[in-house]
Amino acid sequence: MAANASNKIAVVDTKEDKLAALIDVGKTPHPGRGANFVHPKFGPVWATSHLGDETISLIGTDPTGHKAQAWKVVQTVKGQGGGSLFIKTHPKSSNLWVDTPLNPDAKLNQSVAVFDTRNLDAGFKVLPIAEWANLKGEGAKRVVQAEYNKAGDEVWFSVWGTKDGESALVVVDDKTRTLKTVIKDPRLITPTGKFNAYNTQHDIY
Repeated sequence: MAANASNKIAVVDTKEDKLAALIDVGKTPHPGRGANFVHPKFGPVWATSHLGDETISLIGTDPTGHKAQAWKVVQTVKGQGGGSLFIKTHPKSSNLWVDTPLNPDAKLNQSVAVFDTRNLDAGFKVLPIAEWANLKGEGAKRVVQAEYNKAGDEVWFSVWGTKDGESALVVVDDKTRTLKTVIKDPRLITPTGKFNAYNTQHDIY
């Protein structure tokens, strides 16, 4: 869990009901549920992005198999900017998606960065999600919260339009990182908090 104002991540042992670690990370962490994956060098890690800076902190999560890395920041990589709310991957994917909806730069808040977890040092690619949504009118078109489908082969993004304007859900093919479809409806008003029911029930994130 994030201790936002303290720039720390708290690790809680839910069986023993006690604090396992308190970890210094970047400025104002905001991981949502964060992202779990196996790092090619450090083994199982959990990642958080930040509201206050462009960094992504990777924390070791395997005290049995990788004791030296457990509950420590093993790597820090740079995304496209601060203002991130959600970071996401899936066990069947090597993509790591990072949004920046609260960044003041429209280029950043209307797009997402995607890393390859097998080669994080290669940097990220930017996908123009809001451009793909093609919303009518002026104003905000902020892209937020990647969410995978059950199969792990699609990732869904919300595009926040204005209160009286269009919003959308943009569905991306996870393997090719290309647009699959755009969902629009008058009932979609600044959509967020969308969660795949299966993934949520089974803690797949």
